[in-house]
Amino acid sequence: MSERTVTMRGAPLPLVGPELKVGDRAPDFRLIQRGPDGLREITWDDFEGKCVILSVVPSLDTPVCEKQTVRFNDEVISLPANVEVLTVSMDLPFAQARFCSEKGTHQVQTASDHRTAEFGSAYGVLIEPLRLLCRAIFVVDADRQIRYVQYVPEVTDQPDYEPVLTVARELAS
Repeated sequence: MSERTVTMRGAPLPLVGPELKVGDRAPDFRLIQRGPDGLREITWDDFEGKCVILSVVPSLDTPVCEKQTVRFNDEVISLPANVEVLTVSMDLPFAQARFCSEKGTHQVQTASDHRTAEFGSAYGVLIEPLRLLCRAIFVVDADRQIRYVQYVPEVTDQPDYEPVLTVARELAS
């Protein structure tokens, strides 16, 4: 078993990749997003000059992931304009778009790591045996430096939102 684990209902699950820390440079990523013109690849270049909250979830079609995404969708309105929220999961981009349409979560962006799981490996959030991402939050400043990290130890628990929002507000002001 991997040295790093999270639990799901108390059962340990191994994580692939490094444990990122505050001060680390946010790794590159290539994720897939469904836009008005079909599928497109997104990278850090799409967030140039922005503070980004990376909200990582196992699957949008689960109650805790839904709550997390809806919460950030509601909160982003009160954050400075240069703060973006990107929710990343292994869900297919079409499922992510359906979720956003059904739940009205149009203030956050969603993107999928389903093709390669490279994001999951680079950010240390890949639960390889399940091919899911664990629950985690990263706040990344405009220079791509990680300013806040939260790996949620139990996948079925919600993250602690307040420190995430505090850091994002401080960075964006």
